[in-house]
Amino acid sequence: MTERLTRRDILKGATSLASTVAAAHLFPAPRLLSAAAPGRKLNVAAIGCGGRGLHMSGLGPDLNYVALAEPDAGNLNRALQRLAADADKAGVKDFDPARIKTFSDYRLMFDKVHREIDLVLIATPDHQHAIPSMMAIKLGKHVFCEKPLVHHIAEARALGEAAAESSVVTQMGNQGSGTGGHQTLAEWLAAGAIGKLLEVHAWHIFASRFGGSMPAPEPQPLPQGLDWDAWLGPAKSRPYSSVYRPWHGWCDFGTGSLGGWGTHVMDAVCFALQLGYPQRVELLDVGDVSEDRFPRWSTVRYDFPQRGELPPITVFWHEGSKPNTDGSYRGPDGKPTQTRPHHPPVFAEIERLDAELAKRLSGAATVFVGDQGMICCGSHGGGPVLLPASRRQEFTPPPATLPRPSGGIMGDFLRACHAGGGPTFSGFATFAGPFLEMLLVAHLAMRAGLNRPVEWDGAAMKCTNLPELNQYVKREYRQGWTL
Repeated sequence: MTERLTRRDILKGATSLASTVAAAHLFPAPRLLSAAAPGRKLNVAAIGCGGRGLHMSGLGPDLNYVALAEPDAGNLNRALQRLAADADKAGVKDFDPARIKTFSDYRLMFDKVHREIDLVLIATPDHQHAIPSMMAIKLGKHVFCEKPLVHHIAEARALGEAAAESSVVTQMGNQGSGTGGHQTLAEWLAAGAIGKLLEVHAWHIFASRFGGSMPAPEPQPLPQGLDWDAWLGPAKSRPYSSVYRPWHGWCDFGTGSLGGWGTHVMDAVCFALQLGYPQRVELLDVGDVSEDRFPRWSTVRYDFPQRGELPPITVFWHEGSKPNTDGSYRGPDGKPTQTRPHHPPVFAEIERLDAELAKRLSGAATVFVGDQGMICCGSHGGGPVLLPASRRQEFTPPPATLPRPSGGIMGDFLRACHAGGGPTFSGFATFAGPFLEMLLVAHLAMRAGLNRPVEWDGAAMKCTNLPELNQYVKREYRQGWTL
């Protein structure tokens, strides 16, 4: 058994694992297209036009928006205004927003105009990611879906298999994975930057929208211009309430901090360590949890077995904030705060070694702990930093050997689309699907409760010791909304 990642391990992952991912569900270092292929404008349909949907509108003059699907008429109007402004800024003289077809329900959009569409951009709440992604794949459309790719584990398996069988381009929008930080991290680990790797800690310190119990929402009058049935999609029917928007902390609609931010910090861990399936996942700490909402804070331990020549490794996920009951934690102004970040114990050592770095990493980050030091990485592909400072002086960074994306995660996707196909960094089959299968096992552990570890058979996609949890591997879809 090797004591640390070697350069051979990393390069082997980059060249051979891609062919075995469908069977083994490991995490290859994806091959990246080096240049965009010239061609005509691509016809785009956007599903979800609020929040992230608006951020995705100004993607350049080589795209032609033909359809928008969004249940909130206000979001639709703002998206059209944004597209018009982008066209004006780019000097596009023939842009006419009236030519863009609009729908409140993406099912109707696919039914009416799918022949006009080349690629689909999806930026809906989490519970609406899998169905339109699958519809796009089955219709032969390239698809970019915001993170997290899915709401349930079984959806990740289904989309990964569908993408593997299709020639369409797929990409999950974990934007930081397109910055090059993941590759640098993998190369440093392979070069022995911290010696033998002992454990990994990842965290996200969030506000209440990602979790914490709440009273059952009272029904409210439906806002004008909102198609509530289309917004609910596959979720159980219920009266409208504005409390469901933001949706991130509601189990029926969101995936909590794990799906919202775990995709921005744990993706680096998966890429660098080729994690594959965990064999055991356990909830170690939790607070303010309810049946309908994700917890206010939690700590989850993932145990991964030997992976080829890579030794077993334990990865910890820490999320949320705890009550600052004794007033010992103080904010930037020096005054006690109501809550304190739920950092891992090793965070105190980071503060001791580099207080400024600790401030930058406080909200969301990852630390790889070795027997010769630590590597700290910020969220969204933040470049690695070695601690202590003496280790930085001793270590000579290796040459860059892994391919880096150009133009970020969206540029990577669009190049493959213009080429008519090809691999992407976070493709549904090669990375995003297997990654979400692994990540969301923690939700089963949260349902199991403390001191009830989940023994996980990844290939069979089931819990072997607590079979009552297997009902949560997949979801029940409302009639008319199926995968």
